[in-house]
Amino acid sequence: MGTRFAGSCLSPKVAPACRLKKRHTSLSFTDTSSDLHRILRTHLLKRHSLSTMASKEKDAATIQFAKPLANVPWCDDYEKMISGMLYNCLAPELINGRFRARRLMNKYNTYFPDDATPQSLTDDREAMLKSMFGHVGKEPFIEPPLNIDYGCNITIGDNFYSNFNLVILDCGMVKIGNRVLFGPFVSIFAATHETGVQSRRDGVEYASFVTIGDDCWIGGNTTIMPGVTIGKGCTIGAGSVVTKSIPDFSVAIGSPAKVVKTVEPVPDM
Repeated sequence: MGTRFAGSCLSPKVAPACRLKKRHTSLSFTDTSSDLHRILRTHLLKRHSLSTMASKEKDAATIQFAKPLANVPWCDDYEKMISGMLYNCLAPELINGRFRARRLMNKYNTYFPDDATPQSLTDDREAMLKSMFGHVGKEPFIEPPLNIDYGCNITIGDNFYSNFNLVILDCGMVKIGNRVLFGPFVSIFAATHETGVQSRRDGVEYASFVTIGDDCWIGGNTTIMPGVTIGKGCTIGAGSVVTKSIPDFSVAIGSPAKVVKTVEPVPDM
């Protein structure tokens, strides 16, 4: 694979230059069936209207989705966290999970051997991403610096590219599809809090699943809020704040992001 040091991906005119090779891919990853993905997608769509409220019970579908992921800090509060329930972020297992992520993140962000070549650096960074994230598809490329909470709750599909300064607060699951492009300074916030002061004093918070479909292009300085699903084939304009889910093959811009047009659908690969 040739190394991709793409530009900002902020203009449709430069998008083809940083678009990755088309490959025949699947939304599924190892040991996770396509049926589970369909069930989970339907389940999440039903839950998104409640994404501003903490759930009252564990979410069996999301817990099942997490089972094949790597480096998960399993405990009762972890299951509550990914289920969208109120949970204690100071649980020892979660503290250790965040500590591990920060250690790997620091290595990724500062790694640049004197004898590196473009290809060796690409290969080494890919290996580090696979040790950091829950699942990584083929040929990912993320420009450092990268900032995450746990890493294990992030799944990315094939041929993912992100420009500099990606932030993913993955207290909830963050699922990114195939052939997705991010501009610089994209932020995904799956974590949130109650507005009541005392719960924040007590270290109680909750999270909500974020999904980005195949073939999306997220412009620079975009913020994606908890519980959002961005459908496949979408473009989100630079500087947008996405507070609600976006239908497939839409172009959305603004704060809050609103759909301004749709594009012609393309068949799945």
